[in-house]
Amino acid sequence: MDLIHAIILGIVEGITEFLPISSTFHLIFAAKYLGLEETEFLKAYQVVIQAGGIFAAVLLYWKDVWNDRSLIWKTAAAFIPTGIIAFALSDIIKGVFFESEVFMLAAFLAVGFIFILVEWIVKLERFSLRYTIATLTYKHALLIGALQALAVLPGVSRAGSVIVVMMLLRYQRSEAARFSFLLAIPTIMAAAAHDAFKMRETFLTSTDNLAALAVGTIVSFITAYVVMKWFILFLQKNTLIPFAIYRFVAVIIILLTLELSP
Repeated sequence: MDLIHAIILGIVEGITEFLPISSTFHLIFAAKYLGLEETEFLKAYQVVIQAGGIFAAVLLYWKDVWNDRSLIWKTAAAFIPTGIIAFALSDIIKGVFFESEVFMLAAFLAVGFIFILVEWIVKLERFSLRYTIATLTYKHALLIGALQALAVLPGVSRAGSVIVVMMLLRYQRSEAARFSFLLAIPTIMAAAAHDAFKMRETFLTSTDNLAALAVGTIVSFITAYVVMKWFILFLQKNTLIPFAIYRFVAVIIILLTLELSP
């Protein structure tokens, strides 16, 4: 991997990690478009650059957590079911679903339809989005964490899962996005630590690629920081429909331009 590839993948990770469009999905297909072979180092690289997003989330929200310590415990409560479910199913998911590009596209497309359905329900005024994370209960936190675990499936999106379930629980879109950012910190840290430990020998034998790892992480950090600030402002006045449309368009482009494995 050269530095240009590292920068491109760092940008992709930074943009997609906190938007409801699945960073895993985008990194997999971005690597295919770049013609990168799926080596152990590429897998390790995709794990390491997630640290950029973690640092960005911490930098943006440490004051919020410091001023409301209960957010720490509610975030921890939400992480517990995510961690249990993801750890229990990780080997099955990576051994089956990560190997099927058709499944990834189907999941990516299906979530787009879910976005439209949820927004349609809200538009019909079946319920109003009025809650903030200041009113988040532990019961809701556990439910959010359990459904966030669906994001271990490539194409689903961790942020998308959190935002959808919180909207159904009547939380404002921008508040749901904020909590998804906070919940990302322990979730990504745990997933990255787990994968990094399993790939520790790859890191030890890839010292020649340390520059690519550093550049990708820095680029991911800068991009994620900007995207998170923009996304909150976007959701204060907009819906998830643009992200549903993006998912449909992306699937069409991939089907027309790539040769897929079953």
